[in-house]
Amino acid sequence: MLKKKIGCLALTAMLAAGIMAGCGGEDNGGKTQVTGAVTEAPTPQATVTPEATPTPEPTLTPTPEPTKAEEVSKYEIPDVVMEAKEIPDTDAFKFTKDMKIGWNLGNTLDASDCTWVDDELKYESAWCGVITMPKLIQSVKEKGFNTIRIPVSWHNHVSGEDFAISEVWMARVKEVVDMAIDEGMYVILNIHHDVSESYYYPTSEYLDSSLHYVSSVWKQIAEEFAEYDEHLIYETLNEPRMVGSNFEWWINPSDESCKDAIECINKLNQAAVDAIRATAGNNPTRYIMVPGYDASPDGALNAGFVLPQDTAENKLIVSVHAYTPYNFALDEKGTSSFDSDKTADVRGITEFMDKLYDRFIKNSIPVVIGEFGARAKSGNVQDRIDFSTAYIAAARARGITCCWWDNNAFIGNGENFGLVDRASLKWRFEEIVSGLMKYAESVKGN
Repeated sequence: MLKKKIGCLALTAMLAAGIMAGCGGEDNGGKTQVTGAVTEAPTPQATVTPEATPTPEPTLTPTPEPTKAEEVSKYEIPDVVMEAKEIPDTDAFKFTKDMKIGWNLGNTLDASDCTWVDDELKYESAWCGVITMPKLIQSVKEKGFNTIRIPVSWHNHVSGEDFAISEVWMARVKEVVDMAIDEGMYVILNIHHDVSESYYYPTSEYLDSSLHYVSSVWKQIAEEFAEYDEHLIYETLNEPRMVGSNFEWWINPSDESCKDAIECINKLNQAAVDAIRATAGNNPTRYIMVPGYDASPDGALNAGFVLPQDTAENKLIVSVHAYTPYNFALDEKGTSSFDSDKTADVRGITEFMDKLYDRFIKNSIPVVIGEFGARAKSGNVQDRIDFSTAYIAAARARGITCCWWDNNAFIGNGENFGLVDRASLKWRFEEIVSGLMKYAESVKGN
C-alpha cells in the first residue's frame, strides 16, 4: 500500500497559465494525514473519453503570462511505496515495460465530422487549433515519455464501397507517425471516432457492414505501414460501443443487447487482426492492442470478452481506458480532492487494476491503459499530482503501461487534460509530469 509522502521541492518555472485555466493550485505543501477524515470509496463508473466541443472557428491556446523565473515549487511529488506483484518474464512484458509511459496526441488527427473545414488536412487543427510539428514530439520525448498514442479518425477521409482512404490524409498520418518513430518512440495507431451505423457499429444488425469497414480500413493501414518495425503498434478499435443507446457507457451483463454487442466486438477485433496478419512486412508478427466494450475495465473483464485467435504467438495486448476513480478523474460534478495517503482514494485505482492483473497479467496477457488522466478542477493541482503519481506506481507494480490523455485543453471549466501547450511548447504542469515519471520504470516494494 501507500506510505506517507515526503516533500520534494524542485526549482522550476511555474506557469501562470495553469492558474489562468482555472486549475492553479492552492498551497498544498507540507500536507499531513488528517485523522478521522474518510473519503467515501468510489463506486464503479463507466469510462468516457474526454473529447473536445468543436467550434467553427477554433482559436490557439493563449500564450501564458510571464512569471518569476526559478520560483520554488509549492507542490509535492508523493513518495509512494507499492507492493510489486509478480510479472511474467516473457518477451511481451519486456516489450510493454520498454514502452514505459505514454502520451496521447488527443483531439488532433482524431477530429471528426468538422463540417466547417474546406480542406481535409485542416481536420488536424480543427479541434486543438495546432498543427503537429516535430518540436512538439521532441519535447514530449525529452520529458520522459517513450510512447505516443496517435488517435486517428478515418471515416471523413474515405470514399467508395470499399472505403478507400484519401492519399493525402494517409500521407499526413504517416508524417506524424514518423515524427515519433524518428525519436525512437513507440507509436500506437488506431481507428478512433468511426463508430456509427454508417461505418462500424457493434450490433448484429450492422455487423456485416461493420466487418467490411474494419477489414477494409485495417488492410490499407497495414499495407501502408508494413515495413515499420515493432515500435509501431496497432490498436484495432477505440471504445467500441452502442452509441446513443442506454448502454453506451456501461454494461448490463444480463441485457441481451449488451451480450450481442460484446459478441460483435469480439468479431470486429478478430476481423481487424485477420486483416493485419494477412498483409506483408512486419505485420504478421506485430503487436496488436484489442479492447472490450467501450474499452473500459468492465468491458475487458466481462465474461463474454475474448481475445482474437491469432497466427502470431503472444502478440496481443488488452487495451483499456480508465479515468478512475471517475468522480475525481472525469466527473465534472464530482470531487476535486485526491490524497495518495488516503486508502479509500487509492483503492479507486488499485481495485480495478487488481482485477485486470488477476484475469490477464497472471495469465501472461499484457495490458496497456491507452487513456487515463484527471481533468483540472479549480485549485486541485496537488490532488492531480497525487493521483498521477499513485496511478503510475499502482500500474507499474502490476506490469501495466499507461498513456496520459492530452487534449491540449486548459481554459475554462471543461475537460482540461492538457499538460503541454502545443502552440508555445510550454509545459503547464511540470509537477504532474514529474509525478508521472517518478515510477514510470519501477516502484519501491514493501
